[in-house]
Amino acid sequence: MITRIVNGICYSPEPLGQTDLLVAGQQIAALGEQATLQGEIVQTVDASDCWVVPGLVDSLAHIIGGGGEGGFRSRTSELKVADAIAAGVTTLVGVLGTDAITRTLTNLLAKAHALDEEGLTCYCHTGSYQIPAYTLMGDLLQDIVLIDKFIGVGEVAIADHRSSQPTVQELARLASQARVGGMLAGKAGIVSVHVGPSPEGIAQLLQVATTTDIPITQFYPTHMNRNQQLLQMGFAYIAQGGYIDLTTSTTAQDIAMGEVKCADALLQAVNAGANLQHLTFSSDANASLPVFDAQNNFIGLGEGRIASLYEEMIDAIRLGVPVEHALRVVTANPARILKLPHKGNLKVGADADLLLIDKTSLELKAVMAKGRWLFSDGRVSVQRNSLFF
Repeated sequence: MITRIVNGICYSPEPLGQTDLLVAGQQIAALGEQATLQGEIVQTVDASDCWVVPGLVDSLAHIIGGGGEGGFRSRTSELKVADAIAAGVTTLVGVLGTDAITRTLTNLLAKAHALDEEGLTCYCHTGSYQIPAYTLMGDLLQDIVLIDKFIGVGEVAIADHRSSQPTVQELARLASQARVGGMLAGKAGIVSVHVGPSPEGIAQLLQVATTTDIPITQFYPTHMNRNQQLLQMGFAYIAQGGYIDLTTSTTAQDIAMGEVKCADALLQAVNAGANLQHLTFSSDANASLPVFDAQNNFIGLGEGRIASLYEEMIDAIRLGVPVEHALRVVTANPARILKLPHKGNLKVGADADLLLIDKTSLELKAVMAKGRWLFSDGRVSVQRNSLFF
């Protein structure tokens, strides 16, 4: 199938202005004056009222659900492909969380393949909260080098009563293994780090970076908008060259307890002059979001929503964050950090993952993933070769 999208305002996420775009097969074949192919085999889509932007890249999603910290009945649900599509997410990374006993790496891999078959692109991390890391082949290096879908490790928990209380030396060794595995396999080898609410925050990551040869960019700490103090630590971490990730699945109760909405945090980052290339959003989709009292007793549970990724991007734009900055943190930045060169940008040779967004209402109008329309005007389809225009 060849598709020509005309008259849209394109963001790559850099603004390209009104630019036509040609999709052939699963890739973007031409932009601008080169996108002129016409004929009976070409589907032409008029995007006059829309922004044309890259599909969202969600760097952390619990695609098989979480174990839940309130017993077996609190296990959260699997991610539904329709929910991801309707949220504009075309690429995502699946992880395990607190529970690596009833939620397993084999389940994770199977779900990632299922999402691929349904039209999206899904990768995974090996490991989980704990150190030593849970692995599929008995060795972290082997998992990353030999299993295509494993691109890193995590999310490893620190500064949290649910973590395995790792030492700086254990974190350094884990990062070293992930780094070497990534180098051997041509992958990111990133270490996704769950940062809990304890006051030390990311201090251990800074110790690894300052006392070993492991670069600060080997770590990818998430939930950095958990409170204002941690967010400020994150801005300082960016200034030292590190990456940080903010979680979009924020509830009203989270805000009452001090969590900073991603849109507000991004506006703070813009106003503070932070290097926005080093900042991302992720949804924490389908994660168990437990609530604990002052003694760390479980008192309630929420569930992460993949829709929050798009919602926070749009909220940031409505707050006055430039469109390209709001887009970057959910497209180009995570794609670059995760070493996914065909994702997160509108450029010739990139995968044809793109969204049409009504430029007035900011409503998501259509989703294309790998050259196939999967969503249009409120309807989702995962049937092959479905057309909506």
